[in-house]
Amino acid sequence: MTSAPELTVIRVAVSDPRVEPLLRELADEYSRLPQALGSARAGGTPIGRDAHAEISRYPDEEFTAPHGGLLLLLLERGEPVAGGAFRRYDAATAELKRIWTHSAHRRRGLARRVVAELEREAAGRGYRRVYLTTGPRQPEARGLYLATGYTPLFDTGADPETIGPLPFEKHLGEAPKQ
Repeated sequence: MTSAPELTVIRVAVSDPRVEPLLRELADEYSRLPQALGSARAGGTPIGRDAHAEISRYPDEEFTAPHGGLLLLLLERGEPVAGGAFRRYDAATAELKRIWTHSAHRRRGLARRVVAELEREAAGRGYRRVYLTTGPRQPEARGLYLATGYTPLFDTGADPETIGPLPFEKHLGEAPKQ
């Protein structure tokens, strides 16, 4: 029986070269998704042309401690396999962004680990709530947030394409829902 390789959690700046795979793969994924605020039926265009704009929507410093944020990576044998970030949404709320698992390392529960680490860090910095949005054509992300105790702030019975970005929240320090 072989044991799973140990994962190391590191806090990094967006400029750290180990963040490059995260940004590259997220840009590739964004380029294949409909525009964040519109669906294909509603005349939305693929983000492809604007993948860089989506990645750069928030200044890098928003993901640093002095500005209330954080960017972390999970490393396996020194290589980034997953990561994510949060930024200050308001005084009590951290907004999760850039949740990523390397395409060669999916289906291992790494995204759950990233979300748990981000929540722990956010709570440690005094945030009481976590907020995030995901796209309507990202069922894996939707499933991740539902499975990790996030409350959908939208009608889960509605066609996600009619909603646009799907907002979720989680209050930190509360017992998980049964």
